[in-house]
Amino acid sequence: MSRNAAVSRVGSEQALAVYQELRTRPGTSIDQAADRLELSAEERERCREELASLGLTAPQDLSDSDARHSPESRERPESRENREGPENRAHIVVDPDVALLRLLRRERDRLQDRLAATSRAHTALEALAGPFLRAGAAPRSEVEVEIVTDPQRVLRELTELTESVRTAVHVMHTGSVRREDMAAELDRDRFRAARGVRVRAMYSRRVGTVPEMTQHLADRAALGVELRLSPVVPMNMVLADENFALLPTDPHDPDSATILARGPGLVRSYLALYEYCWQAASRYGEEPGESGGDGLSDQQRAALHMLASGIKDEQIARSLGVSLRTVSRLLSEVMQELGAASRFEAGVKAARLGLLDGEGSEQGA
Repeated sequence: MSRNAAVSRVGSEQALAVYQELRTRPGTSIDQAADRLELSAEERERCREELASLGLTAPQDLSDSDARHSPESRERPESRENREGPENRAHIVVDPDVALLRLLRRERDRLQDRLAATSRAHTALEALAGPFLRAGAAPRSEVEVEIVTDPQRVLRELTELTESVRTAVHVMHTGSVRREDMAAELDRDRFRAARGVRVRAMYSRRVGTVPEMTQHLADRAALGVELRLSPVVPMNMVLADENFALLPTDPHDPDSATILARGPGLVRSYLALYEYCWQAASRYGEEPGESGGDGLSDQQRAALHMLASGIKDEQIARSLGVSLRTVSRLLSEVMQELGAASRFEAGVKAARLGLLDGEGSEQGA
């Protein structure tokens, strides 16, 4: 090949030309290929380094056993012949797919090492600076979200929240509190009350039928906790100071991992949901009215809201704590009350009457 042709190749193109020479001419060394391409000493050294860095050539000390048995160290047959000449003992030629596998493995190992170092640094930082990062330490605009799978970690977060919260705590419970957790919850209520922290707690109405929960709610109310009961509580939730939130990754699985979020940018959205549910709930100790002035009971109205949101009957049943048969009956009653021939028509009429947002658009209709 002429010098002019070789000069037109620069950088990686020169390395590619050398590699092609090595593959197409068994028994050729890098120096011989560089001589044939009329490369300067500087150019051939650069090609040698580039091919080595890409794993397209390998050191001669790769053992025959490795070359024969390692699935990631397959060599072309002619490359093994190259090792016989004295000019070819420095490097062997590696197939591109094998070189790619080796390169990916090195990058994977490097990434794993970096992740491990990052994890160690995060653990050390949390241990040293944890008390300054807890909810209530200072309002922050940025958002931090973490998935917590350890139940003991969740308990520790709740304990630290009790000690650091400054203004208010808002809690949702989809079901009864476990007997072993009741005393700890009352202790937290006493501590917060002594510090002047407002505490609001919302429970599913069906917990009022559980004798132990009836007494527990009375004990919480006596400590100043504001309580409300609702036919539907969408999920377990703990909010504090517009800066801290604990909620499940799956609202329908009580054993799912927990989302720990910090930062008002996200927590305020959860607080808006809480306020909506709070306004729709009944005050503890007051009997809810059988009708809200539109002919629908609270349970029927809750089922209607979920139906209009596209929620399936199975999920409505879980949320209300009733059977599928009861859900069908409730929705049939809603259709009859609204004079609708189908569920879709019931949703349309409910929207027109303002039953889905609390403000009738056609109250005089």
